[in-house]
Amino acid sequence: MEAVTSPSNFTLQSSMVSAQLGALAVVVGALGASQASATHYPPASDSWFNITWAVNGTGAPGIYSSSVTPDKSYGQYNWCSMPHVRKREYKVPSKDYELRYVEVIQRHHKRTPYASNTFFKEDISWDCSDEGPYNHAKSDDFKTTPVYWQSQTGSQNPFEYTVGPGFVNSTCRFPSITSAGLDDSRQHGKDFGSIYRDTLKFLPKGSERSKYAFRVTNNVITSQTLSGFAKGLYPDEKEYPAVMTTIHLNRPSSAAEGSNADWMRHLNASAEARTRFDAVSGIAEDDDAGWHTSWDHPYDNLSAKQCHQKPLPCSVNSTSTCVSQDDADTIYRLGNYEYGYRWRGSANSTQLSALKMGPWFRELQAHLNAAAQETTSMKYLHNFAHDGSVSPVLGVLQIAYPVWPGMGSEVVFELWRNKTSKTHHVRVLWSGQPLLTSTPLGTLDMTPLEDFMTYLDDTIPSDLVTACSQSL
Repeated sequence: MEAVTSPSNFTLQSSMVSAQLGALAVVVGALGASQASATHYPPASDSWFNITWAVNGTGAPGIYSSSVTPDKSYGQYNWCSMPHVRKREYKVPSKDYELRYVEVIQRHHKRTPYASNTFFKEDISWDCSDEGPYNHAKSDDFKTTPVYWQSQTGSQNPFEYTVGPGFVNSTCRFPSITSAGLDDSRQHGKDFGSIYRDTLKFLPKGSERSKYAFRVTNNVITSQTLSGFAKGLYPDEKEYPAVMTTIHLNRPSSAAEGSNADWMRHLNASAEARTRFDAVSGIAEDDDAGWHTSWDHPYDNLSAKQCHQKPLPCSVNSTSTCVSQDDADTIYRLGNYEYGYRWRGSANSTQLSALKMGPWFRELQAHLNAAAQETTSMKYLHNFAHDGSVSPVLGVLQIAYPVWPGMGSEVVFELWRNKTSKTHHVRVLWSGQPLLTSTPLGTLDMTPLEDFMTYLDDTIPSDLVTACSQSL
């Protein structure tokens, strides 16, 4: 196999995008009067959106074995626990500016695999006896007893070991945030508080519920992540109301389905790795359920294990047939390529992102305007979501170096006001640093609010209902 070195971006922020990049912009045609004329700016040429590197390269695109990143290399891609804002790296703007509003969208922290990403039979087990998820009712009349879920093991049910997920003797739900994921969540909350609560003296008190809010999805792992994060942020508070919301539209990713010739190119090029993986997983090509239309399922299965220091799997029929580290690394490179293609690389990825997260960005615009005009008491809003939300957020903003957002990855939107000119400015932090985009806005570091709003208005359809009813 040809040795191909990784693109130069082994950290999430790299050198400035070439000035010629703007000339490569592809104007994606409007889909009707309701559709904004989103201009697509391709990713940086040395990004991980590189099929040759994905298929024939060497090594993993970052850390997949631990949540810990050494301080000297903090900012490096760590799938197990992505870099986020923390005191050591945070750059406080000059005293000419005052912070007015903060909104965050982040992915949950590390977890078990999804049930749909497990083999029919697995050779290891997962233990969740030290954590929830809790699922009980609250009463105003008396204090109810907390109840948490665990999977049944060791029963006489003959189907226990023959119906997936195939983890024998496992007590976890699939998916579920693990105890290690809860530790990461709490540390994330501590680090976030070290900036916005302690250094900037901006966050409201935990008891000032009208000035901040947490939002979660209907998937329990976002609430589990919040429970750890909130303990690190406001350790003295007992409980919180979490607003459950649909953060993104569940529109199919037609730009990245298997029928697309560009999409099929990387699947065909990685067929040998697929054959070796199938020999371990036991997933037949005609029994697909999505296993052969992308590398998503294998990626999730392997990365969840390695992030929790579990061994790579071997075939339940042959202990000599195992997934090698080289193949796992190849799958991790392919997964990052796929996310780069879906949300940044394909010509209509910007429109797809705008349709997916357009409603959320419209809400964000309203929140920023209200804070700038001082018509709201809300200072801080935190959205706990999934990679399927964070990716299109970065797609709308057209991140220069697209990646598959790892566990705990966050995008922070800060609104600052210049004390002298009274003008407002937006800073967007990705993995703790100002976001480098491929757009004419460049790095989103104290970007004038008007320019940021204009870009979003030009990118997101004005009539999202009509636009989403149309086909890409």
